[in-house]
Amino acid sequence: MDGIVPKSKAKGTDICATGDWYCYIIRSDLGCYMWSDNLNTGSHISILSLHPSCQNGDHYLGDENVNFYIIKGNEYRRVSDLTTDSNAVVYSLHPNCQGGDYYFSANSKFYIIFQEKGTYRITTDMTYDSESVEYDLHPNLRNGLYYWGIKGEIFFLKPGLDWGVEFYTGTDLSEDNPIGVYSVHPDVVNFLPGGLSITIGPSFGIWENIKTITNDSNTPVTWTKKINKKVGYNKEKMTQITHNWNIAASASIESGALAGLIAKCQFSFSAEYGGSHVSTENESWNEMTEVEEQLTFELKPNESVYLWQYRMDLGQEQVLFCRDLRITDDPNPPTKCPLPPAQS
Repeated sequence: MDGIVPKSKAKGTDICATGDWYCYIIRSDLGCYMWSDNLNTGSHISILSLHPSCQNGDHYLGDENVNFYIIKGNEYRRVSDLTTDSNAVVYSLHPNCQGGDYYFSANSKFYIIFQEKGTYRITTDMTYDSESVEYDLHPNLRNGLYYWGIKGEIFFLKPGLDWGVEFYTGTDLSEDNPIGVYSVHPDVVNFLPGGLSITIGPSFGIWENIKTITNDSNTPVTWTKKINKKVGYNKEKMTQITHNWNIAASASIESGALAGLIAKCQFSFSAEYGGSHVSTENESWNEMTEVEEQLTFELKPNESVYLWQYRMDLGQEQVLFCRDLRITDDPNPPTKCPLPPAQS
């Protein structure tokens, strides 16, 4: 399991930074973004809404003047605020600046990484490709999950989880001379796609036996009884991941709903990133409640039936109690997952 979903497999997701030293994690799938002044310490974390015109970009980058650039196809949109889409203007990308795998800004220049070619391009203007130059990308720096820049420093999120989620900082992509390697704070990891698999544990589905009924007599009987089952998601437990986040009023989403969206996304990821590749869209994501259901069975002599409910877990946490019930005469749980596969 690799944990963090790379940018290449999470459209509308990116990490960028601006000259005020704030880092921004964009999550178009959640309709919001996180900013913090330090990904290592997780200080001053805020969650803000992402303006519809600023969502679903192919790439996001910021500059030293606290502008943001959203690349879609062969164009890019420059705005001064991702929540309000303020001062928006759209430009064309120069052909030499198109098709990059990663984009970021540092030193008042734009960097474009072409991963397959193993090169990166630097230019002062992405529309005119002004003062451009291309260099070889050091082999050890080719496999970053996300890249971003702040003033004279270049950062990338490292793959691999030997020491948890880490990011590298340096000044030159042609040489592997890091200034330092730092861990990412768990409060930040929780917001990254796939992050819950690291802080809480990978997801999995399980059939839980909620009732066993047995007819111990030698005559058939009719069994009618009300049973209680849990339905919904464990809002109280999941909201703990947002306790250190300042969710702005403009985000128009409360912490419990946001935690639910993050968990829902986690379930949809592949097992490679700690998910189960299932869609839970049609399940109840309201706060977990007890639901009463009346059942009637005809039981033969010495016959047993088993009631099973499907549940989604993250690590040791019981997160989502699904509506699905199965009634079997087998003491072993069903093997088929009742949830549809997530869209790729």
